[in-house]
Amino acid sequence: MSRFWSPLVASLSPYVPGEQPKAQLTKLNTNELPWAPSSRALEAIGGANNESLRLYPDPESVDLRAALAKVAGVSSAEVFVGNGSDEVLAHVFRALFQPRRPLLFPDISYSFYPVYAALFGLDYETVPLDDDFAVQLEDYQRPNGGIIFANPNAPTGVVVGAAAIASLLAANPDTVVVVDEAYVDFGGESVVPLIHKFSNLLVVQTLSKSRGLAGLRVGAAFGDAALIEGLQRVKDSFNSYPLDRLAQAGAIAALEDVGWFNDSCQRLIELREWLAAELRDRGFGVLPSAANFLFARPDHGDAAKVFAQLRERGVLVRHFAKPRIDEFLRITVGTREECQCLLDALDDLG
Repeated sequence: MSRFWSPLVASLSPYVPGEQPKAQLTKLNTNELPWAPSSRALEAIGGANNESLRLYPDPESVDLRAALAKVAGVSSAEVFVGNGSDEVLAHVFRALFQPRRPLLFPDISYSFYPVYAALFGLDYETVPLDDDFAVQLEDYQRPNGGIIFANPNAPTGVVVGAAAIASLLAANPDTVVVVDEAYVDFGGESVVPLIHKFSNLLVVQTLSKSRGLAGLRVGAAFGDAALIEGLQRVKDSFNSYPLDRLAQAGAIAALEDVGWFNDSCQRLIELREWLAAELRDRGFGVLPSAANFLFARPDHGDAAKVFAQLRERGVLVRHFAKPRIDEFLRITVGTREECQCLLDALDDLG
């Protein structure tokens, strides 16, 4: 701690990302796609690596927003982009949530939400998931300064249907409801079409997961043009050039490669269901998942011990030492070979 820190900095408990190991491990802990991105995306990135890098990128990301709008079936005015969905979310917390009433989000969800609430001075209340770790949206029908939840949820992978979200939006017409769809392409139903019915809906997505571009840092939001304008105002007061030329080129090409995207998502879903069955055969309790990971409880309940034993055997998963979920492991769906390494390590534990 430095005596030059502001009181705010001294009070923060920053988000802790999943370990990025230097050692050679089977890495199933940070929900990255287990295979290479679209070759068209890689070619576009290479093609953009030229003398034009001396110039600033397009601050409005016009072509990228048009590509996202085409995929989502919306207009470019209803699209916002940022440096990964985490930056998009940061702008959302600053631009759209109201400080006079508490922000609501699940007690078990993406752990950046309380970090951003603290950073931007927002009061918040956590709403418990039910006993099956599902979001009960009727519990959010109370005075609030905004609502945010991941769907599918993280780290559980459990999904909420679009009809239930529509009911929540109708019940909260005076506050913004943010649906964080980082994992939606692996089995969820996107609610982007609902932005034309509900002006209080903002949907956040990322190219880090299903497009395999976690290293490129491209995130997006979809909503009423007035909401998007609010995000633009905050962005342009913070960083006018959040997406570089390489990121914009690669993201556009990835969005255009529909065949690769559909095949990749289907392969991942098939691997997830196979891995879930294999884990259940080994005594794990596995929650139903619509994401690219599984939330699984060892039969003896000592998840922290299993986490450590797996790491000793060269397999890295994620363990959260938090109430209600400390008996679970979050396991990213890797390649068939990586998943088999996990299963072999579990078999070795006896």
